[in-house]
Amino acid sequence: MSNYHLDHLQYLETEAIHIMREVAGEFERPAILFSGGKDSICLLRLAEKAFRPSDIPMPLLNVDTGHHFPELNTFRDARAAELGGKLIVRKVEDAIASGIATPAPGEVSRNRLQIPTLLAATEEFRFDCLIGGARRDEEKARAKERFFSFRDSFGQWDPKNQRPEIWNLYNTRVNSGEHMRAFPISNWTEMDVWEYIKREQLAVPTIYFTHTRQCVRRSGQWLPVTELAPPKPGETVRELGVRVRTIGDIISTGMIESPADDVDDILAELAAARITERSSRADDRSAEAAMEDRKKAGYF
Repeated sequence: MSNYHLDHLQYLETEAIHIMREVAGEFERPAILFSGGKDSICLLRLAEKAFRPSDIPMPLLNVDTGHHFPELNTFRDARAAELGGKLIVRKVEDAIASGIATPAPGEVSRNRLQIPTLLAATEEFRFDCLIGGARRDEEKARAKERFFSFRDSFGQWDPKNQRPEIWNLYNTRVNSGEHMRAFPISNWTEMDVWEYIKREQLAVPTIYFTHTRQCVRRSGQWLPVTELAPPKPGETVRELGVRVRTIGDIISTGMIESPADDVDDILAELAAARITERSSRADDRSAEAAMEDRKKAGYF
């Protein structure tokens, strides 16, 4: 007799593939948000399983802040080429130059400026659905999300106006100018992501593993020293063995001291962890509702 029992990862994978196929079936111009980070790496493997041997029927979209880790962009380009996918990159620097994005006086981080850049790209290519790798366990604002997140004609999200998702039935209808965000791995945890990476033997950027980097201690975390973020007067630069748990703007992504140099080490580290992965993101700590405010304005 065949055994149709699914283990935990198989169930999550099946659920996510169903969402992927729902997007392909319901929308005319979808795209996958691909940063080269661990979550979007899993999205691409899920897309392969959902649509192969056919080509993945949607392009990959990346918003480049100009403050990315170089390792991340190198990996992004190589993975897109390996899949034979169409990679669309829209740069915050170009959005600033054209007046689409406007930095506030003294604003250093470009995370907020991703919002108008992403919305402009959505309008440029008339995308009606963007698939993202956000997970509910990441942050309290993302815990409010459904699989399908409706965005109005201004690209805004209203957490109090979510569509019901009962018995895996989804309302994907949008009017002209509106669009949807879809999050196939909403129910996954950080541990699930790494266990899936291990099971599928997926390559990830090297900065997820321990490496030597110059850092400074600032606001309770280790931040990398770069040309964009040099040490401030009085700060001591230390050379440490560090890695990232989550990757964002290079000037606001905290590093953690870690000897983990393979996926098994990371899984063991996560099993003992007592802080969330996004606790190392300085942009999330700027205000209690920082993430929710950005999401309401159009952030993914």
